[in-house]
Amino acid sequence: MIRAVLISLTLGLATTVSAETKVPQSQVEISMGFAPLVKEAAPAVVNIFAKQIVQVRQSPFTGDPFFDELFRGFGTPQPRVENSLGSGVILSDDGIVVSNYHVVGMSTDIRVQLNDRSEYTAEVLLADEESDLAILKLKDAEGLPFLQFRDSDHVDVGELVMAIGNPFGVGQTVTSGIVSGLARSGVATGNARGYFIQTDAAINPGNSGGALIDINGDLIGINTSILTRSGGSNGIGFAIPANLVAQFVDQARDGFDDFQRPWAGMFGQPVDADMAEGLGLDRAGGIVVSAMHEVSPFLAAGVEAGDVIVALDGQPVNTPAEMIFRMSVAGLGSEVDVDVLRDGEALIRTVKMDVAPDTPSRDTIETSARSAIPGVVMSNINPAVLGEYGLPLSLEGVMVENPGEIGARLGLRPGDVLRVIDGTEINTSKEADKALREARKRLTLEVQRGTQRVVMRFRL
Repeated sequence: MIRAVLISLTLGLATTVSAETKVPQSQVEISMGFAPLVKEAAPAVVNIFAKQIVQVRQSPFTGDPFFDELFRGFGTPQPRVENSLGSGVILSDDGIVVSNYHVVGMSTDIRVQLNDRSEYTAEVLLADEESDLAILKLKDAEGLPFLQFRDSDHVDVGELVMAIGNPFGVGQTVTSGIVSGLARSGVATGNARGYFIQTDAAINPGNSGGALIDINGDLIGINTSILTRSGGSNGIGFAIPANLVAQFVDQARDGFDDFQRPWAGMFGQPVDADMAEGLGLDRAGGIVVSAMHEVSPFLAAGVEAGDVIVALDGQPVNTPAEMIFRMSVAGLGSEVDVDVLRDGEALIRTVKMDVAPDTPSRDTIETSARSAIPGVVMSNINPAVLGEYGLPLSLEGVMVENPGEIGARLGLRPGDVLRVIDGTEINTSKEADKALREARKRLTLEVQRGTQRVVMRFRL
């Protein structure tokens, strides 16, 4: 009887949004299952074949259990072609496709195969490693089948869903299940960070970038990862919500090649039970603001350090990842109501969503061949730099964006802050460039790396 009710729910809602749930009227209806929904949605899910050329160092000690690790990085760089296989979803009839960054983000040759076996070449319009999303454009495409977005904020735990993709490269495959969790953060693998829909629909390698759809055939998420010990699906998969994907599509159409996130200009931490008691709250939840930049849009709107942010744009926020997600979904240029608790009083503040200001000028400089360390790219720290690298809001000075080949060998890392060069305190990228050009025989660098102060000494 349970099976009959579930199948009737599928059939009733797959046909039209306004259809009502009903008990199947015949054996034919029961036996069809998800078939009508699959026929409608599957043509908009594609297979993606991507290639990229990477430089690898061929060491004569490769495979040796001791010397391979000891001489890691030794040898002449050699180009090697790496292939990746994944899935994607068509989002418009002119060939806008979404997939995962880890499938296509760094690829130079992308081929997309549709369900009817037709093929297109594609280019990456916008890619973002942090969200693990990439937007593609199929060349000379028109009249293609595509999926409609559904408001993923209205997805409920327990809803029937289907995952469509190309697991293990065996061809398009469909699995079904339910939404088993919402607002999952900090659980994805790889470089993806953020906020996810959890499902028990089987997701396996190759499903990445595929569609998670509801029983109306609307897109609610993009499959991105699984939680597993065996390498296969164990019933816990994660999908990037459709509302965030929609913002990616909008920015790609507006000409951005990097995803632009609104900047909060503040740090906060989740309120647990012990902290809630100390703050005089009746329950855990929300984010307590611990630090704010002087040009933070939240500070400008009247939010203060010590306030507890409990909702943004009408949606609850309980972790920094949820906060970033809600701001990203709101979109650049929007004004969002933020619910705040201050000394037990509920307040609402309206905050403008915008990118971190790139002022004062970051004045990026790459050291020349005459420098003690040529090829180092460094910039003055401003709000934009703080946001891009996730640096402490109080940090000032000069940051290494790219240490260059020689700098990397000497131990410099992206994100290092140059404090002192040969006894001279450094405040700007021009001062750092000048000090490196004037270095003679010996060089001493004092670098801040996270919370540590690192001293490096070299003989030139």
